[in-house]
Amino acid sequence: MSRWRYFFRRLLLSIPVVFVGLTITFVLVRMGPVDPVAAIIGPEGGAANRARIEQRLGLNEPLWRQYIDFMVDMLTLNLGQSWVIQPNTSVGELLTIYAPRTLWLGFWSVLIAIFVGIPLGFYAGLNPNTGGDYLASFGGIVWRAMPNFWLAIIFLAVLRQSEKFFFGINWDTVGVTVPGIIGQPPLNFIAVTDWVSLGIVSIPIGFYFSPVTLAASIKQILPPAIVLGSAAMGNEMRIGRTAVLETINSNYVETAKAKGLRSRAIVWKHVFRNALVPLVPIITNEAFILIGGSVIVEYIFGINGLGYLFYQASIQGDLPLVGSLMFVFILLIVSVNILQDFLYTVLDPRVGYE
Repeated sequence: MSRWRYFFRRLLLSIPVVFVGLTITFVLVRMGPVDPVAAIIGPEGGAANRARIEQRLGLNEPLWRQYIDFMVDMLTLNLGQSWVIQPNTSVGELLTIYAPRTLWLGFWSVLIAIFVGIPLGFYAGLNPNTGGDYLASFGGIVWRAMPNFWLAIIFLAVLRQSEKFFFGINWDTVGVTVPGIIGQPPLNFIAVTDWVSLGIVSIPIGFYFSPVTLAASIKQILPPAIVLGSAAMGNEMRIGRTAVLETINSNYVETAKAKGLRSRAIVWKHVFRNALVPLVPIITNEAFILIGGSVIVEYIFGINGLGYLFYQASIQGDLPLVGSLMFVFILLIVSVNILQDFLYTVLDPRVGYE
């Protein structure tokens, strides 16, 4: 089976996955305990207002018709409008406002986990039963054991009194100044200043970039990113160590040593590449952190991204917003799984397409 045929088959198999996920979402949203009409009109809205709102929102239709309308809207990318959070505002517009904050948080949390967890895990695997190995392994277990909600609160409390914990260094005055530890990171460090029209499309030709705003944005997002990436960092550290130890003791590594290859060449060409194979699902599954963990972390640090938006929409009964966000999350999970399979074939040519 060729690579393109394999991925085309994976795309076809992802269709029923999306279909089942949307069906479960519809059942949970429509048959759940949250009443969107009561959230709109309040507890004293009256029966007449309630019937009018239900008719306007289509909630008086049979459940099977609501299901068909929901599936058609999602599959045609007609995400609808918010009912409660921001009435008469399209879900697409809300996504453009809230999604960049979550993506910025996710980018740094994944980056921190990869560039801290994997190197420490590989170091521990290359130096087994040493002080550095014990320290890295213990640190990985501790980071993995601390839940996000607890670590976020403790980290926030420590940063508020940073002078007591960091030898007189005040976090608020380090580097650029930010409004506070809690708040939304400024994302206007880059902007388009000029456009040129090419018929039916326009392309940007002028850009504005502010390094000070970028530094402030990184400083603002760094504490929640460390909290959000802590679990993945601990996993990568522990699994990376185990993968390196297994790879070093493999027959092909012993053969390379017998042929006289230098240790540096063996490590970089054979050990590291093969040790990355079991880390692929850990790295790609970090995208799922954006779905679960970001809800709590965003709420505690006041980032107000997709996690915060999903939480507010769920408790206030904004059904179109909840369904649309779940659809986005399902597409993210399916895409990450396909990317994971692709990375498997790149890192390990022995993996076939059957």
